[in-house]
Amino acid sequence: MTILFISDLHLEESRPDIANIFLTFLAHEAKQANALYILGDFFETWIGDDDLSPFNLSIINALKNAVTGGLPIYIMQGNRDFLLNKKFMHLSGCTLLPDEHVIDLYGTPTLLMHGDTLCTADIAYLNARKKYKMWIVQKLILLKSLEKRRAMAARMRAASKARTKTVDTAIMDVTQAEVERVMKKHSVQHLIHGHTHRLAVHEFLLEGKPATRTVLGPWHEHGSVLVCDDKGQQNFMIL
Repeated sequence: MTILFISDLHLEESRPDIANIFLTFLAHEAKQANALYILGDFFETWIGDDDLSPFNLSIINALKNAVTGGLPIYIMQGNRDFLLNKKFMHLSGCTLLPDEHVIDLYGTPTLLMHGDTLCTADIAYLNARKKYKMWIVQKLILLKSLEKRRAMAARMRAASKARTKTVDTAIMDVTQAEVERVMKKHSVQHLIHGHTHRLAVHEFLLEGKPATRTVLGPWHEHGSVLVCDDKGQQNFMIL
């Protein structure tokens, strides 16, 4: 019995190699799992649930086939695909999770997050995130044509890449104080998140007890899957 966790696939039509790795994973390795959790940035950009391009439909249909075949799939919004919403979930059969969600991972209460809100030193990013999470801002974005939204997304991606080259990488990582605060808030000793692209397992003491923060890996050149089983083991599978 296994539960699988992935994040930061950044799926886009210009990277068919990564999309094919995911589709193969979904049709084979994932079929044997009890559930699949996708913790944000599933797409490189998502400009709205009305963008039903052939590429997007191929991903949606693959998800639907997996869910119909008996695999529950849960998705969180990331900073790249914060416009994922009800229509996508209806078409794909997936379930949308809130930004902070606790599950019973084979007897261990585990907090799931995308991870961007843990990077509290990156004040500029958090301010921008707060803006784009406002329903009125999202409403105004979605009123634009698909063409204008694509252009907007392209500008945002370019700005993000340029900023990444100039900002201290430490600022874009999580802060331990925020990790501990949110884990205490949810009364958990285990946290799984993505966003930082820094695959690792961090062990520390939280209120005098052993705690673990598991960071999922990105899908830049290959697939990365966290496999958790009913014996309490967790391992990374590279595709």
